[in-house]
Amino acid sequence: MKRIFVFSMIFAAFLSLQAQKPSLNKAYNFYYDKDFVKAKEAIDACVQDEKFATKAQTWLYKGNIYYFLANDEYSAKQKDEQYRILYPNAPVEAYDAFAKSLEINPNAEAMDMFSAKEAMKQLYPLLLVRGVDQLIAKDFPAAKNTLAKGIASYEMDKPQYPMNGDLYYYYAYALESLGEKDNDNIILYYNKAVEDGSTNPYVYVRLIEAYEKGNDSRKAEELLAKAKKNLPGNMSIRLAEIDYHYWKGDSVTASSLLHNIPSSSIQNADELVNLANFYIREKEYEEAETLLVKANKLSPNNFVILYNLGVCTYSLSERLFDQYNKAAISDPNSAQAKGFKAQSDSYMDQSARYFEQARVLEPNDKSLLMTLRAIYARQQSPKYDEIDKLIQTLEK
Repeated sequence: MKRIFVFSMIFAAFLSLQAQKPSLNKAYNFYYDKDFVKAKEAIDACVQDEKFATKAQTWLYKGNIYYFLANDEYSAKQKDEQYRILYPNAPVEAYDAFAKSLEINPNAEAMDMFSAKEAMKQLYPLLLVRGVDQLIAKDFPAAKNTLAKGIASYEMDKPQYPMNGDLYYYYAYALESLGEKDNDNIILYYNKAVEDGSTNPYVYVRLIEAYEKGNDSRKAEELLAKAKKNLPGNMSIRLAEIDYHYWKGDSVTASSLLHNIPSSSIQNADELVNLANFYIREKEYEEAETLLVKANKLSPNNFVILYNLGVCTYSLSERLFDQYNKAAISDPNSAQAKGFKAQSDSYMDQSARYFEQARVLEPNDKSLLMTLRAIYARQQSPKYDEIDKLIQTLEK
């Protein structure tokens, strides 16, 4: 009985070792059954094996398994927003595996599987989705790598599904986010996005900004004309046109365009902020404040909006305080002087509140703290000492 028990243990151990042994057949069978998760586990064991890792077929299997695994996961995500993708990097690993298979043997084949060449030129939609997810996560180096592979896939053949410039746009955006110093390279890919049929206004906006950075006013103006033709009436393009004329030094044209914008129709927080910035530049703080209050309702707890609201109300307070001082010269107790003082104090209180809300989001912003200290000094507030100490700490 004891010998039988020992034999059973040895046999069970043998079966376990067999189960763990790398097997391309096992990976293929799981693939054929469309159990891509188990197929992934099986092929991962194969690529770790010194013998199998030298075979083009191993990498061809991996590419196909990862490709269909990624396709299944992203399809599930499209149907159910709550679905959590377990293998987000599968599109990238599929691309790399196909590339490895091609490197070892360009003619490697397997039944019911794509060849490496066929598959690589179909991967770009999945690589685009993965690259955008990495951009959202602010993993810019990974996004650049993923989107570069997406572009390579897209350009291998005439694409079955045109991306309308999205791959080039997001790749150029990744370059900018990484602080790419080669402005010409950024311009190249934004231009490719335009040539690929992009209707995304931000493609034009960023390309215009890139031309401005390179001091190429001629190309910026040509692109602006093209953008206005292709996207007539688009608010982002209209704002870019105003910005372009300010950049060129034509403040008269910029101001004229600014005052022709129907601000009441804008419902996008970013557009409201950009428009408000132009009004701040024109020192029209009341109009800027109105726009920013609306933006704050659309996008609460936004540092830029709260900070700029603080700037506007502070500037309005200072302007009214100057008017108070002038009125007080003849009669400090006049209704007019008192009215200016009350309005100034009210705006100053509002400014302090906006800056304090912004400070919650960016507690070490020195410009913000300096303005708050000035406000509390004027108000003779005990908070002055708190802010002053913070500034001193940051300056050490």
